[in-house]
Amino acid sequence: MRLDRRALLTAGLASAGLPSLARAAEPRRVLRLAHLTDCHIQPGPGESGLVQCLHHVQAQTDRPTLILNGGDSIMDCFGRDEAATKTQWTLWQTLLRNECSLPLESCIGNHDVWGGHKGSSKTTGEEPLWGKRWALQVHGLSERYRSFDRAGWHFVVLDSTYLTGHGYLAKLDEPQFEWLAADLAAVPATTPVLVLSHQPILAACAYFDGQNEKSETTWQVPGAWMHLDARRLKDLFVKHPNVKLCLSGHIHLGDRVDYLGVSYYCNGAVSGNWWNTTARSYQECPPGYALVDLFDDGSHRVEYVDYGWKPA
Repeated sequence: MRLDRRALLTAGLASAGLPSLARAAEPRRVLRLAHLTDCHIQPGPGESGLVQCLHHVQAQTDRPTLILNGGDSIMDCFGRDEAATKTQWTLWQTLLRNECSLPLESCIGNHDVWGGHKGSSKTTGEEPLWGKRWALQVHGLSERYRSFDRAGWHFVVLDSTYLTGHGYLAKLDEPQFEWLAADLAAVPATTPVLVLSHQPILAACAYFDGQNEKSETTWQVPGAWMHLDARRLKDLFVKHPNVKLCLSGHIHLGDRVDYLGVSYYCNGAVSGNWWNTTARSYQECPPGYALVDLFDDGSHRVEYVDYGWKPA
C-alpha cells in the first residue's frame, strides 16, 4: 500500500491533539461591477457604439449587477450652447432608458459641465442648469460628490473638475476635501473602500497623453489631466489603509499604478479614440470597459474588455 506523506502527517497531528493542516478559506466575491467611462455620446457613430457596449456588458455570462459611470457621458457641453447640450443629454437618457437594465452610479466629467467656457457656450453663468447642475439633474443626484455602501464595501464618488476661468483643473475644492476626510474617518477600518473619480488621482498613462516631454530633461503633465492634489490625497489614504482601489478615466488610455497599498486604475474609454471612424483606438487603447470583482477580504480583480466596436 502506497503511503501518502501528507495524510500521515495530518493524522499524526490529529492524534497528538494538534490542529490539522487546512487551506485558508478563499476570498469570497461579493460584487461584480462594470466601470464604463468616457462614453462621449452625441448623434452619430457613438449612438450605436454605446448601445453595443451596453449590450456587451449585459450579455456577460458572469453578468455584473452594477455599472459605475466614470463621467464624460456626453461628447461635450463645456463649450457648447444650450441646444447642443440638450440634444446630447436627451440622447444619453434615451439610450440608457431603452438599452440598459442595470443600476447606474455616475460621477461628473469635465465634458459634462455646461458652460465652463462661457464664450463658446454662449452662457452667462446665471442659467438655472449652468455648470454641473444639468448633469446632476440628468443623473438624478442632489450632490456632485457622495458616498454609499454596497456588498460590504464603501464607495466614494468624487467631483474632480475644479473650474478656473474658462478652463478647469483636476483637484478637489476645499469643502469636498474636508468632506472626504470626514467620510473616510467614519468608515470602519475593516470596511474596504473604492474611490471613483473622472480624472485619475495617480496614473502613468497621463505622461503619454500628448507630447509632455518639454525638454530633454523634463516631463510635464498638465494639471487638467491628473490630480494636482494627488500628494494630499495620498497622505489622506495612508491614514486609511482600507482604501483599496481608485477607478478613473479621462485619459482614454489604460493602466494600473500600485502605490502604498492602493491600486489606481485608469480604465480607457468606451468611446476609444472619441468614436473616430478611421482609427478606433487611442494610441494602443481600444474602445472598452472594465469588469471589476470585489471580494470580502478587500481584494479585487480588474479586467479591461474590448467590446468589439468598429467604425461602420
